Amino acid sequence: MFDAKINRSLKEDSQPITERSEGFLKKKDLKSFIERKKKMNQEARLPRNGKEGALYGAIICTLTVLLMTSLNIILAAGELNAAVALTILKSLPIIWVIVMIIEPVLIGRIAEKLVGKFTEPTDSFNAKILFRILFTVLGMSVSMTLIGDMVGNGFSSEIFSRFLGNWPRNFLIALIAESLVIQPIARLAMVKLHAAQDKRSQAVQM
Repeated sequence: MFDAKINRSLKEDSQPITERSEGFLKKKDLKSFIERKKKMNQEARLPRNGKEGALYGAIICTLTVLLMTSLNIILAAGELNAAVALTILKSLPIIWVIVMIIEPVLIGRIAEKLVGKFTEPTDSFNAKILFRILFTVLGMSVSMTLIGDMVGNGFSSEIFSRFLGNWPRNFLIALIAESLVIQPIARLAMVKLHAAQDKRSQAVQM
């Protein structure tokens, strides 16, 4: 009888512990699920392979070249007319090809390494994106200021003096445009692409 009372007592005491343990595990599983879901949503905004990376970079480069080339030529001419528009159209393909080569080969790799150096794995997605934008814009603005000047005016000893006057303006404009317009458009394109891929994958499984 005494043993039975002890067993009953132990059983009663163990029930709250078991319930608490199950509750803890449920909360832990829920937290883990939310974190995985959040990570998947974040990854949906970025390229998942080389082809998507090329598309992502092409969108960013195209929009950046279109904005910065047009702006620099218009500011240099002091007006926008048919002749200036023609100059922009002639310059765009040349600058676009150059930027599409140097961005993935040089600027993108340097930006990626700097992001890894200045951030931790535990840092937020937005923090890493902000650093990536900053370093990418820094490299792109320097390159495009020099390239645009050489395409428009040729190579001369005055290129560096003009650079000192033009680069701060180009950097600020590019940073604002990349943060508020260009990068969000590229990430939205990735979200739409991945949503379409996931939909096709689910249709095949069904």
